[in-house]
Parts: sequence; structure tokens; C-alpha cells
Amino acid sequence: MSFLETPTPNLFFTGKGGVGKTSSSCATALHLAEQGRRVLLVSTDPASNLEEVLAANIGQVPTPIPDTSGLFALNIDPEQAAAAYRDKVIGPYRSILPAAAVAAMEEQLAGACTVEIAAFNEFAALLANADVTDGFDHIIFDTAPTGHTLRLLSLPSAWSGFIENSAAGTSCLGPLQGLVNQREMYAAAVRALADAQKTTLVLVSRPEQSALQEAERTSAELAALGIRNQHLLINGLFKAALDSDLIALALERRGRQALQGMPAELAQLARTDVPLKPREQLGMASLRTFFKATPPLVAVAAHQPVPHVGPIDNLIDALAAQGSGLIMTMGKGGVGKTTTAVAIAQALVARGHKALLTTTDPAGHAGATPASAYLKVDRIDPKKEVERYRNEVMATTGAKLDAGGKALLAEDLASPCTEEIAVFQAFATTVAAAQDRFVVLDTAPTGHTILLLDAAKSFHNEVSRQAKAVPEHVLRLLERLRDPTYTRVIICTLPEATPVHEAAALQKDLRRASIEPFAWIITQSFAPHGLSDPLLLARQAQESKYIREVTTELAQRVALVPWSNSDDVTVPPAHA
Repeated sequence: MSFLETPTPNLFFTGKGGVGKTSSSCATALHLAEQGRRVLLVSTDPASNLEEVLAANIGQVPTPIPDTSGLFALNIDPEQAAAAYRDKVIGPYRSILPAAAVAAMEEQLAGACTVEIAAFNEFAALLANADVTDGFDHIIFDTAPTGHTLRLLSLPSAWSGFIENSAAGTSCLGPLQGLVNQREMYAAAVRALADAQKTTLVLVSRPEQSALQEAERTSAELAALGIRNQHLLINGLFKAALDSDLIALALERRGRQALQGMPAELAQLARTDVPLKPREQLGMASLRTFFKATPPLVAVAAHQPVPHVGPIDNLIDALAAQGSGLIMTMGKGGVGKTTTAVAIAQALVARGHKALLTTTDPAGHAGATPASAYLKVDRIDPKKEVERYRNEVMATTGAKLDAGGKALLAEDLASPCTEEIAVFQAFATTVAAAQDRFVVLDTAPTGHTILLLDAAKSFHNEVSRQAKAVPEHVLRLLERLRDPTYTRVIICTLPEATPVHEAAALQKDLRRASIEPFAWIITQSFAPHGLSDPLLLARQAQESKYIREVTTELAQRVALVPWSNSDDVTVPPAHA
């Protein structure tokens, strides 16, 4: 367990959504604090659940965790960071520039890109500011799911290049001087991330094929950024206690086969294995056992009663009855959005409908699904969309400009924000395609998805600023997303505390945006199975509480998908 035995000052946890990054980072922070170290635990995740795992109220400044000497935590709130960033950038100009110019700057700073760079400012300050870091022996970062994390890590290099090469003085982030002032801090953050004496990147994975593939991709992309100081943590290793429990044997075999087939580059990393726990890791008592072997368990007396929940094929029938429209799967990372989207698309095709299956998730795997005459499979590829968008803008707006104007526009299109704009336009185009067919959209994890939806209000301003025209499908995006006869949102969750409660928060955010979820799907549940393994029985008993919470308090329609020895959601064919 080398990263705990000789920990670096900075520990950065990353991995596919749902693999246990927050539990791992919290358990590590607690372990080091109880070794007499002063530890600061930081979340840069828009959908942070530090408070639930630590069972403590956490602010946006280092907050001491009760009953644990030396442990402090803070949440970086992206929206509040963006508000502070806007005020910092615009403030000096309010008394100098006309009101119209200040208003234009505020519009430029209204997009999701500003939220991201503002959150990164906070993150970089912690790595680069000795006044903060000198007070702690270790700073531990519980990060967002993989796609967001990689973008976060790549931002300093991207913005440094943009600042260095830009001569225009403005960007989609407004005056560049606001970025120039942070330049050295960004550079220091990059140096700290790549310094093996200062930082360890802990790649968290489950013993599952898809999670390990994601960890391998993350490892390679981190190495490409110059960050090779990596450690692999396998969370949730399971060994069956009884030969008579076929589900337990299948779960053990699945994990063993996944580890045996681990990519060679990943297998070369130093590794820590953490056993599957009988209960969720919430509160200090459970976190203290995180890295320890699970003691022998006594099986619970009886199968816990679970509220009746219909199978997923009943929900497919209700979706198919509409004949066409947009279906979006949403939820915390790792809850089965992609497999659910694939299952829904394939089931609609089996019922005689044409469907388009696509994803906006940077870590999406829907593209591996085979296409057919009735099923088209696509992915919104950021690199392709950026190239298409740049070419389109230069060929239209740029064609009317002189050499200086073209150079100015080209600089503006070189900013990292352009990727967000390009993906946004592709998203709007995909939504429009649901007028005469089913479009099943596997979306990114909760925080990214909400930013994407919120961006509908602000990105059309950014598109208009660069392209001078807003396409009709962009203007109608929010209207279509809010139309329950056009769009049906499926919220996916596991029967566990954090996924359910984050899904509930997602539902509140959607309702504030006037988008009412169509249904919830609870995936990978042990509840329908007859079990005898003590550890799985304990997890099954725990599930009943969260299934009841979803069915009685949160959802109008609910479907339950049993745990399967596969990465696929199996949907029965349509009824004859």
C-alpha cells in the first residue's frame, strides 16, 4: 500500500464515475489525519458528496471535521467560483467603460467555460499558493468523473498557450489580462501535478472491464500531459464465501477475469486492492475500515421486503407508445446510463421503430454498440465538432473580414471555450433529429449534464458573437427539452445512498429548468435475486431502503434491473 506508506504532499484521486473516488479519498484523508498529519480534503466535483460520506457540514473554506483531529475539508463550488471570477474580471471596468460594454462582458462570461476556468482557479491556487499549502502536510483532491477531470488537468496548458499567442486582448472569457495575471499560478499548478515528489495520481477502478478500460485511457492521457506519477487502486474486490451462491460465484469470477485481462500498461502500475464492503462507506466508523479486510459475517435472518417495482420492458412499452422523440439517460457517473441507453435503443428497434443512439459523454462507450438497418449509432466527438465549427465560422463570418479581422476571429476560435460551443451545437442538432424518430442520448454525468442544459441560455449568445447567426435548432433547444411530448428524461441510479441522493438533486435541478423526468431506473440490484452469501445478503438488505425511497418519495415511474454478470442491460423483446 505504497501511496499510504510514503504519501506525497498532494494526492489526486480520479477514475470512472461510481468507482469509489470519494470513499477512497475520504478514507485516505482520515487515515493520514489519524497518523498525526494535518490534511485538507478538497472536492472539485460539481456533484460533490463529501458531506454525505464524511457525515459533516463542509464549507468553501477549510472546515474542521468533528471528532477527527487534523482533518479539514472544503468544496469548490463551481457556480460561486464563477460568480467571484466574473466580479474580479469585470469589476475594474465598471467605472471606466459604458454600461453597454460592461453588459457585453457579462454576457461573454456567462457560459459554462467560465464556470470551469473559475473552478480551476480555485484548484490551481491550492496547488500553487504556499500560504495555503504550508499549513497542511497533505492536500487530497476528490475529483469529478474522468472526462471532467482530464479537461480540468489540461486547462492550464491550453490557457497558457492561448494567453501567450493571443494579441487581441479579449476572448470568450472577456479581457485576457484577467488570465495573464494568473499565468504563473497556472504554470506552478502544472509543475506540481507532474512532480512525483509532490503529487501522486491515484487511479481508482472497480474490478470490471469497462472501469479498467477507462482507467487505462485515463492513465495514458495523464502520461501525455506529463503526469506519470500514478498509482492504481482497485476498489470492491469480492470473494464468495459459499460455493452454493451462484450470484456470488459469478460476481467473484467477473472480477477475477477483469483483472486478468487488465491492459498491460495499467498492470505495471503500483497497486492497492480494497475488498468489497457489506455496507456503504458513510461516516467515520465505516471509513476507518475501508482499507481493512472484511471480517467474517453472519448472514441476515431473512430476505428484506422490497416494494414492487415493474421490469424495464414495461417502461420501454410506455416509451414506444409515443412513436418518436428524444430519450435522455441521466444520473451520477457509473450508475449505468450508457448500458441503459443501449438497452432502450435496442428494445425500441425490436418493437419496429427506427432509433439513433448517441452520447455527449467524454467517457461514453455507447459507440461500441453494433448498428443495424433500424439502429444508427453515433457519438458527438469534440475534436471533430471543433474542426467543423471553426471551419464553418471562418467560411461565413470570416469571409467578410479583412486580414486583421480574420486573425482576430481565428484567435478567438483558438480558445478552449470553442470546444464547448461546438459540442453544444452538435447536441442541439441531435435533439432536433428526434422529430421523426427516436433519439436515445446517453448523457454525461450529472454535473456536466446540468451545465450543458444551463448553457442553452447563454451559449446562443456566444454563438451569435462569433457566427453572427443562431441556427433554428439552437434557438428551439430549451423549448424541445421542456416539452414532455418531445423529450423524456430517464434518471438512472444504483440502490445506494449517494447515487440516489445525487439523482434526487438532479431531479430538482431539472424541475427548476422546467424539465420533468419521465421515469427512474434502478440498475444492478441484488434485490430480485435469491442469495445466501452473507456479504451480498447484507448489501441486499441495505438496498431495500433506497428502493423504497425512490418508489415512494422521488419517482412517478420506476423500473428495476437485476444485477447481471454482464455490462449489458438485458431487455426482453416486445410482447407479441
